[in-house]
Amino acid sequence: MAMKKKSFLWIYPLIIVGISIVLSTGCSNDNNNLSTSVKDADGNVYHIVTIGTQVWMVENLKTTKFNDGSSITPITNGTAWSTLTTPAYAWYNNDQASNKATYGALYNWYAVNTGKLAPTGWHVSTDAEWNTLVAFLGGTAVAGGKLKEAGTAHWSTPNTGGDNSSGFTAFPGGSRYSNGSFYIMGSYGFWWSSTESTSTDALHQYISNSSSSITDKAGAKTLGFSVRCIKD
Repeated sequence: MAMKKKSFLWIYPLIIVGISIVLSTGCSNDNNNLSTSVKDADGNVYHIVTIGTQVWMVENLKTTKFNDGSSITPITNGTAWSTLTTPAYAWYNNDQASNKATYGALYNWYAVNTGKLAPTGWHVSTDAEWNTLVAFLGGTAVAGGKLKEAGTAHWSTPNTGGDNSSGFTAFPGGSRYSNGSFYIMGSYGFWWSSTESTSTDALHQYISNSSSSITDKAGAKTLGFSVRCIKD
């Protein structure tokens, strides 16, 4: 009987150690699942926010590479931009230093359509996913205000309804027209969806400084818009 008691006393610490390892591993995995940021292929870091059942990036995409490491073509020349039917990006006014960090890049829809623009585990939001977001925030009439960054540090006055109550922090990154010119940074933000409308158009959302609404619209695939990604 004494021998059995000694054996049990020797095994007991090992059981405790084993349980501790399992619990420690479990906690580590939980922490990984609670990550608050994600990196793109360039190493840019994006914060994330949960809105309803969806997890979104808080910043506009600014990668110059697809998630397979291949480069996206930068186009500064307006004429060259206007004739493209292949993936491309630009910085507003071709000014990376001033606009990359805050507003991200402007991509044509051909870059979106590759399916490789977002980091692994993420994707460019579909039109249906945008509509789910808008519905959760109360509908098209008020969702724009809840998505916009508050104040006029980036949005032009009056930034109607802009309170960022969603945490999405939408910025007015403007756009690049199909003719290659840049337009209305500060007053409007445009975001591509990955949803095609016609052979020449795709769906996007836009918000303005003068309204709390958000609008779902089709536009030419040659336009340059901002991109927000959503978790798979």
